[in-house]
Amino acid sequence: MTLLLMATLLLTSFYTPDDEKESSDTTKLDDNNKTHKELHKEFNVFRRKYILVYLVIMLADWMQGTHMYTLYLSYGVNISALFLTGFLSGAIFAPFLGSAVDKFGRKRSCIVYCVLEIIINTMEHSTDFTILIMGRILGGISTNLLFSAFESWMTTEHRNKGFPEEWLTRTYSEASIGNGAMAILAGIVAQILEDNFGQIGPFQGAIALTVLALILVLGWEENYGERKEEEHDSASASSLYAQFIDGWTTTFNDSRIWRIGMTQALSEGAMYTFVFMWVPTMLSQDPPGGLPTGCVFSSLMMAITMGGVLFPPLHSAISMVSGKTKAAEVSASLIYLMAGASMAIPALCLAGMMSGDCFNRIVISFLVMEFCVGLFMPVAGTLRSKYVPDALQGAVLNIFRLPLNAIVVAGTYATDVWQAETVFSLVCGFLFLAALLQASLVFSAPSSVADEGKKKD
Repeated sequence: MTLLLMATLLLTSFYTPDDEKESSDTTKLDDNNKTHKELHKEFNVFRRKYILVYLVIMLADWMQGTHMYTLYLSYGVNISALFLTGFLSGAIFAPFLGSAVDKFGRKRSCIVYCVLEIIINTMEHSTDFTILIMGRILGGISTNLLFSAFESWMTTEHRNKGFPEEWLTRTYSEASIGNGAMAILAGIVAQILEDNFGQIGPFQGAIALTVLALILVLGWEENYGERKEEEHDSASASSLYAQFIDGWTTTFNDSRIWRIGMTQALSEGAMYTFVFMWVPTMLSQDPPGGLPTGCVFSSLMMAITMGGVLFPPLHSAISMVSGKTKAAEVSASLIYLMAGASMAIPALCLAGMMSGDCFNRIVISFLVMEFCVGLFMPVAGTLRSKYVPDALQGAVLNIFRLPLNAIVVAGTYATDVWQAETVFSLVCGFLFLAALLQASLVFSAPSSVADEGKKKD
């Protein structure tokens, strides 16, 4: 798998991203009187500033995720109750939290996330069940902030600085690559910390990383879910309640937005269900010599990284066929179809409908699934930035997490009561339905929120 990743990096080194092709252009841009070269230099600084923070927080998040189960197991507490509390907390706070992110500022929300994570990881030192439950409640809040505040800040700041819309794909792609790389690194670092400081070691490392992220975020500019000139026009228009209502109204009134939300919920719900299933499924095949879980996990994370690396050239190739305006929609449809097909293989194998060596087929199907995860992370981000209004980024992204949490809870429950082949059939169905919803956007009105904003101006 390492050789395959190296080959992927070598092949993609010959691909020049669209923004790099334009970086030597000295033509002045109409809207900000800067050349492409000058603007690209600013974009590189901005992108690296965001990616650095993203990598640090994802490394801290992965370090907790790899050892949370074993930590709670060592405490002898009700593990399922703690995890369920986290999911329920996320579902309860999601509808309101996003509006607060837009209203009070994305940078401030990122700071709140960092502070919450420091508190939560400190609480993990306690063996008291009540304190751990409180930590999971706060964890539900922080998870919503993690997947809304940072992306909302980046998307709005990207547009505030006048960077072209198509350059967003570069940032999302690098975030996907970094996410896979941080997952691999987290496993190594967390193990070293556990060997030296015990089960709590990875959480202490996460505290240090979150403090670093907090310091880096302090250097960001603030942006909001409404324009400054509109903030003081009316007390009611700028109220948190109005922001909350606007988020829900916009989501339900624009079918493109709720379709993007449902696509995200179905695909990520399928992904989380798969995460619960891959270890027991592979163990059930009784591989010779046992299952090297750590090596398999690293291979799956490498597949995510490969997806992120290959996304820009694949997206560029599809755009030449479908046109740039619908390239993201077509790409996403194909990615979800491929992911759904990969999950059909374990469903058929475990049901006894495929003869021969099922173990190797299942391993390959799992790698393809994670490769698709690496692909649909940047394309999903591109689509959210395209259709979700800047003013309501935080609110709408958190609304998206409501169906996601419901599907994750249902998927988790299914892994306990249904046969593995049935669960994989369900995951396959989720992904095919996501592909269908995504394909319907190909035939929607071509304008994005950025285009609509320009028309209003």
